[in-house]
Amino acid sequence: QVQVVESGGGAVQAGGSLRLSCVVSGSRYIANCMGWFRQSPGKEREEVASLHTRSDHTHYVDSVKGRFTISRDNATNTVYLHMNSLKLEDSAMYYCASVCGGYSDDIGCFACSENYWGQGTQVTVSS
Repeated sequence: QVQVVESGGGAVQAGGSLRLSCVVSGSRYIANCMGWFRQSPGKEREEVASLHTRSDHTHYVDSVKGRFTISRDNATNTVYLHMNSLKLEDSAMYYCASVCGGYSDDIGCFACSENYWGQGTQVTVSS
């Protein structure tokens, strides 16, 4: 059974850094795309960062470009989201999508299976 577990969230002051981790276990299948999404109360879920596993191409939402970096450790099947220069508006629940059917340089991961999301990890940025 596939398990997707995120960790690394927490409370941090504006300007600080966090590294989120997403460990995928129970399957050797490597999807076309893996990504990080976030959702704040009252807002729709948005893609934050995507990684096309075949080409290592990445996509970021404009608001995090230059501050966040997505990476992957193939040996441990872990996807990371390195977050620097955090802002108040980065506060959200962050989710890892471990199985996405497609990737586009314009929008990142799409067609992500709802069965392969983690439970989320909360990031709270304060002033």
